[in-house]
Amino acid sequence: MSAKLMLNERHSLSEISFVEIVVWRLPLPLSGSHHDFKYRLALIVNGRCVLRYDNEAGKGDHRHKGEEEIPYFFTTPQALLYDFWQNVDNWRP
Repeated sequence: MSAKLMLNERHSLSEISFVEIVVWRLPLPLSGSHHDFKYRLALIVNGRCVLRYDNEAGKGDHRHKGEEEIPYFFTTPQALLYDFWQNVDNWRP
């Protein structure tokens, strides 16, 4: 089994902001993660990433708010999308 692209979306929020969502299903979990998804969900404002959820090999699940990196407890892809959109809706500079 090879990696399968599950989502690859870009949503324009305004003239200066958009969201990118990319989710892959992997044959095996990444190092540092206990699930078989690889993801990157980002809010871009004025060309700058201000919010991002991702899981890098070795780092595991986490989110970035500005320069701050916070662990994220992944449960399901649906919960990940919900949490991300909640953060997007509540984002303030």
